[in-house]
Amino acid sequence: MTKIKKIIITTLASIVGVFVILFAVVAIMWRNEISSIMSIEMLVDGSNAEHGAPVYKMDVKGGYYFDEFIEQGGVSSDQELINFIVGNLTKGIIPISLEAPTIGCSSFTAQGSDGTRYFGRNYDFSKTTAMIVETNPGNGRYRSISSVDLQFLGLTDGQKIEGIMDKVISLASVYVPLDGINEKGVSCGIYMTYQGPSDNVVSTDQQTERPDITSTTMLRMVLDYADSVDKAIELIQKYDLHDSASTSFHYMIADSTGKSAIVEWINGTDKTDTDGSKRELKVIYNNDDAYVGEKEGQNDFQYVTNFIVSPNYYEDDSEKGGFDRYNKIEEMINPNGTNTSGVITKQQGLDILETVGRRKWDANNGASDSNSITVWSCLYDLTNKTVTWVSNEQFHDSSSVFSFSL
Repeated sequence: MTKIKKIIITTLASIVGVFVILFAVVAIMWRNEISSIMSIEMLVDGSNAEHGAPVYKMDVKGGYYFDEFIEQGGVSSDQELINFIVGNLTKGIIPISLEAPTIGCSSFTAQGSDGTRYFGRNYDFSKTTAMIVETNPGNGRYRSISSVDLQFLGLTDGQKIEGIMDKVISLASVYVPLDGINEKGVSCGIYMTYQGPSDNVVSTDQQTERPDITSTTMLRMVLDYADSVDKAIELIQKYDLHDSASTSFHYMIADSTGKSAIVEWINGTDKTDTDGSKRELKVIYNNDDAYVGEKEGQNDFQYVTNFIVSPNYYEDDSEKGGFDRYNKIEEMINPNGTNTSGVITKQQGLDILETVGRRKWDANNGASDSNSITVWSCLYDLTNKTVTWVSNEQFHDSSSVFSFSL
């Protein structure tokens, strides 16, 4: 009996030892991912807000393998991005999917009377779950705060994050930012352009010898590596862009010096731009855009919605998505033609975002389309590296307005 007891005890001790070793190995391999998951918190429940949805925040630990992503030459498709994320962030264990909804958005740059630089952004869609992602990757890369629509990762119709699977999938949100700011005061946003004749959207799909990058990973690259608009453009010029989910995008980038740029990929006109592989990068700077239009040339600030800004792309203005909101933003910043520098107060910046928010805009202008809600509004302060983040157009509800700082 004594020998049997010794055998049992030894066996149990061996089993426990194996589990301890396995646990230690898992803890070491997944330490950053585990810490990131544990940081997830709900900021807005969404249950009682009109057409609302939950809002979460996650502090991403470690470098999330983005240096490795860049070193391998990026990826040229959503599937390649999925393979990279699954192979690294989820260690090949938990699959994910990437989807891009049809979205409508708007942005502007402006400045305060003291020279503070602003970058405003509305993200328009419908009921969807949002994630605010904060990173501090180190290794020469910059801290950032960015906004993510978790529908890109399969959490549709305003789902809550429930269970470990949803939390692990949420780790991929660091690869799908839609707007953000970094510690150098560089801000960037992404906006659909719906390029192609008769609503047949054609994705940008450049095919040269350059390395490859997809829509949201390009924005992540800007946040992680760019300390100015010029550096962001320098980085973007090195890559072939491959738009995600069979749609098309353009970007606006701004920095704390007051410089900004709208970044587009086009070939010909909207009626002839049917081959995404032939598109070329066009950069429209705020201090060199008189060729776009008279008002654009006079104003030092920039603004963007969901149409190609480069001139002569469309036959007439009726083809420009969000052209009414585009004009309203300019009118609110420079109402009488004398505020060409775009000097506003912080409150005025928030008022602009509220005015062109989809519920108010549609109600006041008799407009209506599938993008019926502004899911979030951000006013980025590029000088002080802060953000005012508003959920679900609830500008006057303190429980839906958040402030973050780098």
